[in-house]
Amino acid sequence: MSVDPHSPTILDVRNTEIVYNDVILVLSGVSLRVNQGDIVTLLGANGAGKTTLLRAITGLLEVHRGRMTKGSIAVNNKRVDHADPAKLVRAGVSQVMEGRRIFAELTVEENLRTGAHTVRHNQAIASAHERVMELFPQLKPRRNDTAGYLSGGEQQMLAIGRALMATPKLLLLDEPSLGLAPKLVEQISEIVRTVNQQGTSVLLVEQNAHMALSVSNRAYVLENGRIVKEGAAADLLEDDDVREFYLGVGEAGRKSFRDVKSYRRRKRWNS
Repeated sequence: MSVDPHSPTILDVRNTEIVYNDVILVLSGVSLRVNQGDIVTLLGANGAGKTTLLRAITGLLEVHRGRMTKGSIAVNNKRVDHADPAKLVRAGVSQVMEGRRIFAELTVEENLRTGAHTVRHNQAIASAHERVMELFPQLKPRRNDTAGYLSGGEQQMLAIGRALMATPKLLLLDEPSLGLAPKLVEQISEIVRTVNQQGTSVLLVEQNAHMALSVSNRAYVLENGRIVKEGAAADLLEDDDVREFYLGVGEAGRKSFRDVKSYRRRKRWNS
């Protein structure tokens, strides 16, 4: 996937430090950029700090007793470090949280309508709704069904569709492949591509490295609150360290991406 490197920056995270409960340092010196037209992947194991970074971007840190103590976050060149979450949605940022977080007791249609609560014009809502139904035809016959009775794959489609009802310029996806069968993972990856081709930039937070790097043009690896590697997604997909730790190719038993790198260094030094 080729994206103009001179495209305007839609998300700019610079040297961010985040602390929970004023004592637990979760992110340290994290910088990340998403340009207009990008699909950017953020890889990391459980506990790396991926969800914390998304909370910082979407204004949800304080809800979880988190605080940004250094750095800055800008959307379309405007600081949003302490912005209200609803204002961020109106500014064009939507998030699909890990675990889907649909409203299980509401119908599919009602879930979609909640995603448009910041949209003021009925025509815009109707247009967004039509787009979602085209992207997810499986949801059409189930519009009046209770969302909690959908399959896992259908619930993920509903969660993405609900986020798209706000017609975002930037879509944040937190582990969209989690718990899905391989065939559904492939379907979700195609949806990510289509959404991007329709003009929405994407920050894809994932543990499924193969899926994520296959659909994105740039990628970052986050471990223990720090960015330890970044570059073109195609390059990271072929990187020996990334392949060993995230794709299970190569020596087994490394506990972390840093372990993989230090192990390879020791092998080189001892050869």
